[in-house]
Parts: sequence; structure tokens; C-alpha cells
Amino acid sequence: MSRAIEIEAAAGTIDAHVFTPAGATAALPAVILLTDIGGLRDCYYEKAQIVADGGYAVRMPNVYYRDAWGSVVPEGKSFRDEDVRPTLFAYAAHLTPAAQRLDFDAWLAGIDGEPEFDTSNVGVVGYCMTGAFALRMAAHHPERVAAAAGFHSANLAQADDPDSPVHNVDSIQAQVYLGHADGDTLLPPAQIARLDEALAKAGVHFCTELYKGASHGYTAKDAPVYNANADARHYKRLLTLFEECL
Repeated sequence: MSRAIEIEAAAGTIDAHVFTPAGATAALPAVILLTDIGGLRDCYYEKAQIVADGGYAVRMPNVYYRDAWGSVVPEGKSFRDEDVRPTLFAYAAHLTPAAQRLDFDAWLAGIDGEPEFDTSNVGVVGYCMTGAFALRMAAHHPERVAAAAGFHSANLAQADDPDSPVHNVDSIQAQVYLGHADGDTLLPPAQIARLDEALAKAGVHFCTELYKGASHGYTAKDAPVYNANADARHYKRLLTLFEECL
């Protein structure tokens, strides 16, 4: 079950979707699910519904609302196509940490105003570039975010990037799960180790898992690197995290 909604934010109006299990009549624990760089599309609608069917109310916002509403990948094209990627990278460049913080505030305010959501605790999960968003949101709203997860995340701990989320984990109170792709050039072993060390020093309750044989993007059904076994494992880990924390 899903419906489209609009969320008022400092930078404009966000188009988003809410997913709940069929027949749900009461408020459910709240989850914010963020798409990868490809934005809103069928495989992420399916992903959000699978998580919702685990007993959650899921909010999936369009992270690119500043530039375009709805799907940003043209019909019949792939987010990996060479003529599509420049547009996605241009849109993604607008999502600075400061812009993300404004959106975090709006997403939480939007949850508070919708009847499907039990707002006592919130979980957030990101994929690819939005794995960093999940960590930043947990750090920015430690009083609200109880669970944060990232899968095949990108650039979480770049040593020479002052905006990298690795530098802002001290305030995280959420339980964190990170499912990394084996051999991922966007998150090499040195970054994984650097992030693990920072989370441990900060006293964050976290789990890091390396998905052997899975490539960057392994949960995206519309990607050639999709890995069904790794995708199934990701749902098990994610729903376990939410069950424990939400």
C-alpha cells in the first residue's frame, strides 16, 4: 500500500511516497528509506514496500526535488547510461551536507504530521551515496534516529574530505549497520577501517559486514551487478536492525 505526499521544506516542496503493509490500521514504527544515485524508480518502490511489509511505515522522499520531481531517469534509460549520469551527478552535487541537514529536518517534521507513523523512534537507511546521508542524519538528530543503515555505501570515510561523515559520528546514539560490497572502489578497505575505528572510538553500537562477491549496487534490481543472494541478506540484516531498535 502506498500513497504520494508532499513535504514542505526550506528549499521547496518535496515529493515523496509513504508505504505501509496492506490492511494496516494503526500507526507503525517510522522508517525513512533513501534511494541510490538513480533516484525514484520501480526497484526502489518495491524495496520500500518490502520493508513496509515487515511492519513499518516507510517514507521515501525524492532527494532530487530541488531539480526535478518524480523519476529523473527517462523512460527506457538506465541510471548507468553515459548520457544520463551527468544529470544525476549535477543533481547530486546540490546535496551538500548543509542541504541534507535541511532535508533531514523536513523529513522528520513530515513524519510527525502523518497518521501512519509512530514517531517515538525513527530508522533511516541509505544506498550508495545516501549511506552517508543515513549516518549524517543519525548524527544530526541523535534524539530521534534509533537505527541507521547503509548498503553498498560510497565515500563514507575519505581522509582528505572535511565533509566526510566519518568526522561527525561522535553524536550518534543510533545502532548502526553497514553492509559493504566486496572490492568496492567507492569504499575501499582503508575507508572501511577508518570508519570502523571512528565509530568504535565514539562508542557507537555498530556492525560492519563485508558481502563477499557482491559489487557496488548489489541491491538494485535494475543494475547489471544485482546480486539476489546479497540482496536477500540485506533485507534480513535491515529488518533485524529495525526489529531490535524500533
